[in-house]
Amino acid sequence: MSSISGKTTTDWAAFAAALAPVEVIDEPVLVRKRSRDFFWYSPILDRRLKACFGDLVARPKSPAEMARCLSLAARHRVPVTLRGGGTGNYGQSVPMEGGLIIDTTAMGEILEIGPDFVRVQAGCNIAKLNQALKEKGRELPIFPSTQDIATIGGFISGGSAGIGTVSHGMLRDAGNILEIRALSAEDPPREVVFSGEGINMIHHAWGINGVITELALRTVPTEDWTGCIVTFDDYLACHAAAIDLALSETIRRKLCSTLDARIGTYFDRLKGIVPEGHAMLVTLIPRDQMGDFRALVARHGGHVALAMDEAERTARKLPHLFEFSYNHTTLQALKSDRSVTYLQVLFPAPVNVAKVAELRAVLGDDVYMHHEFACMGGDVVSFDLPLVKYTTDERLYQIMALYQAHGCPVSDPHSCIIEDGGMKKADYRHLAWKKRMDPLGLLNSPKSREWARVRDLSPEAIEALHQT
Repeated sequence: MSSISGKTTTDWAAFAAALAPVEVIDEPVLVRKRSRDFFWYSPILDRRLKACFGDLVARPKSPAEMARCLSLAARHRVPVTLRGGGTGNYGQSVPMEGGLIIDTTAMGEILEIGPDFVRVQAGCNIAKLNQALKEKGRELPIFPSTQDIATIGGFISGGSAGIGTVSHGMLRDAGNILEIRALSAEDPPREVVFSGEGINMIHHAWGINGVITELALRTVPTEDWTGCIVTFDDYLACHAAAIDLALSETIRRKLCSTLDARIGTYFDRLKGIVPEGHAMLVTLIPRDQMGDFRALVARHGGHVALAMDEAERTARKLPHLFEFSYNHTTLQALKSDRSVTYLQVLFPAPVNVAKVAELRAVLGDDVYMHHEFACMGGDVVSFDLPLVKYTTDERLYQIMALYQAHGCPVSDPHSCIIEDGGMKKADYRHLAWKKRMDPLGLLNSPKSREWARVRDLSPEAIEALHQT
């Protein structure tokens, strides 16, 4: 069997046979399909990654089968790319060097639901997990808008925030992730258990420094959530209401999103519900606090255009309202307008309307603001995930520079290199653990620019660079 990627010389037919009894997929069309994620949100990544494919897909059903895949990959020096639901935006699931794609979705068991935690395999679908928790009166404190497709291991490996972050903080905050079990890419693999402060040595490392197999996560009491869309004549008024909601010490909320009026034109499912030309606040509020929420909205001159519980949502065949938040907003727009792309920008604390007005005055008509409110480091901040009418790479980076110049740091979503994201520099602690867990550099190594420089150092020497 020849190399689908054109980048490897491995005898893939023999490799597939040696993986037995692990399920494999070798049909080129299917292998290419599983070599993609949502990198096409970015025209820059689309050009760079659309021709990158793996050579074989393995679907292990247990940690033992996962270990078999990793042992064989290490023995044959085969590049490995981990894949969950493939909902990442930066090409995390794209095999840049070809090789073996390990699809984790067959490892999806819920192992234990405790009074305030859940233990689960990495390939578990998040919607399935939340449903199982709901039956026990619990829910995940934070989950992605892509829960219908995403796996929990992929979210913990690649994500940092989501639905619930406005109240429960970032994923990395102490107590949200209780334990991560991971295998090394060696022959034979070793299992390492990360807990406490060690959690962040593997969380949000894009799978470059270990293969997550199992997680223990905090759960919180479920609520009778009411999905709300509030409309405003003006984005600044909308944003002011969102700030009050995000800072409220009495009104609980699972989501707090504001969207420029122009974004609503892309939401076909909300036609007839949200009038054109109105900014939107999208949120989830407990039923028993709707009176207080309506009073807050009235103080800011807003109108509650939609307020529905889960039963009404199902009856009306509407999507979850969180599917109009985070990067689902970008997806909704791309369904009808492929000229749209996005950015990721932090508006630091203290959140204020003046900063929004300041940026709107300089950004131009090709930028449609979209803020997600979050609790970060104990402070309320917002992340602007604006829709941008793409024209040129130069204009895109000019917009990023404008945000930066006005004190709003940008995480570049148009790069598949981890150092270009939120960290802005190498996390040598992650790379030290990569050396421990992936001494041959098989796991997603091209995703780190710095790995090539430090790969021959000891883990301790790499870690020491973190202090310099």
